[in-house]
Amino acid sequence: MGSAKNKASASRKARIEEMRRAEQARERRNRILTITASVVIVGGLVAGGTYLISSQSEDDSSSSSAGQKGKFVTGEDGVRTWNTKLTQTHVNGDVKYAMNPPVGGDHNQVWMNCDGDVYTDEIKKVNAVHSLEHGAVWVTYNSKASDADVKALADKVEKTPYSLMSPVEDQKDPIMLSAWGAQRTVTSAKDPNVNKFFEKYVQGEQTPEKGAACTGGLDK
Repeated sequence: MGSAKNKASASRKARIEEMRRAEQARERRNRILTITASVVIVGGLVAGGTYLISSQSEDDSSSSSAGQKGKFVTGEDGVRTWNTKLTQTHVNGDVKYAMNPPVGGDHNQVWMNCDGDVYTDEIKKVNAVHSLEHGAVWVTYNSKASDADVKALADKVEKTPYSLMSPVEDQKDPIMLSAWGAQRTVTSAKDPNVNKFFEKYVQGEQTPEKGAACTGGLDK
């Protein structure tokens, strides 16, 4: 009798132990599944967040260089013309222009005033490009330009609607003239090519938005 009870008790203990082991195995599987799912979810969130940030950066075009693929082609008159169509998208932030000073491409929605405006400090290129879009000629110079040339060019700009002037220290030549899609270097304010460039490009045929305002924008 006692032997039968002992056998029954041992059998119950064995079943209980087996059930306990099965439960522990289920708990381990559940923990593994939970951890795996969490890793997948977190990974998805990270990837999604990275994509969102990337997309936002692209939308902001904070380092855009779109619309500038191409190169300058120099004509017989010495004017360098950009050989591909330049985009005109309004963007926030800076743009990495393929040329310096830039002659077009994406730009800020606000233009620099260009009604004969002379700026003594550097201006933002993204705003100046918008002025070019309106048909302005942008006179730029660096510290290698003589004071006499800077003064003479400033006098000309002040008398010319749809023109502006500012220093660009990192440009390659002392005095440069830029319009939408066109650019040239001149040797001095007395260089006859100054007048030729103004006559051709102030509100010239290259202007994407001819007649658009050169006032009501930024003035410094």
